[in-house]
Amino acid sequence: QVQLVESGGGLVQAGLSLRLSCAASRRTFSTYAMGWFRQTPGKEREFVAGIRWGDSSTYYGDSVKGRFTISRDNAKNTVYLQMNSLKPEDTAIYYCAVDVSRPLLLTTGLSRGYNYDYWGQGTQVTVSS
Repeated sequence: QVQLVESGGGLVQAGLSLRLSCAASRRTFSTYAMGWFRQTPGKEREFVAGIRWGDSSTYYGDSVKGRFTISRDNAKNTVYLQMNSLKPEDTAIYYCAVDVSRPLLLTTGLSRGYNYDYWGQGTQVTVSS
């Protein structure tokens, strides 16, 4: 069992920044990728960003390209999401997820929720206008 704990969410004004963190518990597993998704009530889950652990390749959803940056700390088994120039439409619950089963040959695979094995409980991000 892998536990993911997100932190860093909150209320922020449009145009400002937030940084989310997601720490994975250390058990006997290998991390192949971690990603961030978000969801608002009544909408489907949306891919935000993902990173492959082996080569740090990244992939972003179209709505956040150029504003959000995903990074990782291998030693801490932690992934970060730096969110700049936030917009009200970024308001959502943000979930992190980890792939411990398979290496992803294509970075586009980072955007597929079914490639992830464990999910965090989510952290609320609210952007006021």
